[in-house]
Amino acid sequence: MIQTAQGEVVITNDGATILKHMSVMHPAARMLVDLSAAQDIEAGDGTTSVVVLAGSLLGAAEKLLGKGIHPTIIAESFTRAAAKVVEYLEEMSTPVDLSDRDNLLRAATTSLSSKIVSQYSSILSPIAVDSVLRLVTPSSTNVDLRDIRLVKKVGGTIDDTELMDGVLLNQNVITSAGGPTRIEKAKIGIIQFQLSPPKPDMDNQIVVNDYRQMDKILKEERLYILNLCKAIKKSGCNVLLIQKSILRDATNELSLAYLQKLKILAVKDVERDEIEFLSRALGCKPISDVEQMTSDKLGEADLVEETSKNGAKFVKISGIKNPSGKSVSVLCTGNNELVLAESERSLHDALCVVRCLVKKRFLIAGGGAPEIHVSRLLSQYAQTLKGMEAYCFAAYAEALEVIPTTLAENAGLNPIKMVTELRNRHAHGERSAGINVRKGVISNILEENVLQPLLVSTSAIELATETVGLLLRIDDYHPCR
Repeated sequence: MIQTAQGEVVITNDGATILKHMSVMHPAARMLVDLSAAQDIEAGDGTTSVVVLAGSLLGAAEKLLGKGIHPTIIAESFTRAAAKVVEYLEEMSTPVDLSDRDNLLRAATTSLSSKIVSQYSSILSPIAVDSVLRLVTPSSTNVDLRDIRLVKKVGGTIDDTELMDGVLLNQNVITSAGGPTRIEKAKIGIIQFQLSPPKPDMDNQIVVNDYRQMDKILKEERLYILNLCKAIKKSGCNVLLIQKSILRDATNELSLAYLQKLKILAVKDVERDEIEFLSRALGCKPISDVEQMTSDKLGEADLVEETSKNGAKFVKISGIKNPSGKSVSVLCTGNNELVLAESERSLHDALCVVRCLVKKRFLIAGGGAPEIHVSRLLSQYAQTLKGMEAYCFAAYAEALEVIPTTLAENAGLNPIKMVTELRNRHAHGERSAGINVRKGVISNILEENVLQPLLVSTSAIELATETVGLLLRIDDYHPCR
């Protein structure tokens, strides 16, 4: 549980989120925070493992420095050792096809098993897998997770989280003037101007002497707003998304009354950072001036309606006719904001794991099995080397054992006993033997469906080694005023 300086409370076990909220001052510690963030961007999972691994490598480097080995030799040897580890991991990986939904589900479930919401993995894993599969083709080498829209609504439980076709909007339809809440064969326009009277400059003053002048001002105001609404209707638009503005009100009572008469559904306070996604998903262009309001800038959909679930209202746009854009929406529900935020983070991690399998279509075992396997192979390889490099490779191999050791500790098991048994099993050729956290024993981890993408492990190895190498090459630290 984290409490920020502003009093905001965050409950999470996501490594990147914890480190991001820490008030770290020392530049070396900041590098580890950045390391976790880099792993989050590259793979989306393994954010805790990468920092634990970096810490273990730094500990190994400290022992080597104590033996009188030069830091440059250590850094270069670690880089070569990392390349060898990646090679070993690729050899032990198994290819996966995107049509093999079961293996994708196993990988997503493994990612969620360490989360606070792990008991809901049977619901969140299929959502993560199906969301990505709807966006990719057999030839895809990446997927843009920005095309998967996560909409959070308080109400119900995580069990009620569901995947929906089309686009969901957090905002509600404006119904204060009795406007429509459902439009079929929708023509959707996104406007960045406001349907309210323009405000005069602060330096100017308007002096009204009599009622006729007052009436004239009101008449001009009505005419101005009426012309705006007529121009919108003339373009064929019947669903209006209005960007949020801090300068003026998005709408006023008069404009809402006109929109109601013209049978135009209106949604206001669309955030600026949502505009790009909505434009891409709906196939429409943002309009900054009413004179640019033309039919070719509108998007089309079969249905736009305001619906509700567990008391929470949202706008659903379905049947989008945009051949160039693909998008799916996930409605995340929870009984409070804290649970909802952690559910969203966990779902994002699961989505990232599936994305890793799109980028690099290989799976490896989890449960500490790959780390012990490559540690053993690297130790054997170190014996064929000569000089200081042999010491560095052996130290790197030993540092890799921190992952199964930490895993055993966190599961409440005896880490020395478990890692020793794990080494023994791997020495006898059981390279899929890993720590079964649920049963508290060593077992074939592939049979337990504990799988993870190859990219998560290789990325963690490469990034951790790169950061440690950078720290080793730093001679001194001088804080300046």
